[in-house]
Amino acid sequence: MKLATLCYVRRGGKTLMIHRIKKENDVHQGKWNGLGGKLEQGETPEECALREIREESGLQATHLVLKGLLTFPLFANNEDWYAFVFVVDDFVGELIESSEGHLEWIDDQAILDLNLWEGDRVFLPWLDESGFFSAKFTYLEGKYIDHTVAFYD
Repeated sequence: MKLATLCYVRRGGKTLMIHRIKKENDVHQGKWNGLGGKLEQGETPEECALREIREESGLQATHLVLKGLLTFPLFANNEDWYAFVFVVDDFVGELIESSEGHLEWIDDQAILDLNLWEGDRVFLPWLDESGFFSAKFTYLEGKYIDHTVAFYD
């Protein structure tokens, strides 16, 4: 089981996305993602989100909003992945060169045009809705199969 965070840093109608092109053997190779990564032992999802944003972008998030929980059964290496999804609307600092990939501020209206995981196209609009979501996205050999979702006020 892999526990991770997925963070969408936003500013002025744009979202900071990372084009995963730098790491070898990266399951996300060539995809655009939000920032984030695996929880370390003893770390809360919030602590992980803050650390990953800082490590991947150089930015220091000052306000996190937990928007959802994503479940990916048997996503990679026969492991279930769980991701806590955060939106960040307040931060300080300057962008750094990321070792994970190329960072770019993308117009919110253009995000769905990027090379994303198919499931991301489904849940990204939910970030702008009120409340919390819990969703399960099923992939088979990297191909999107289906999803289920529950929304909470």
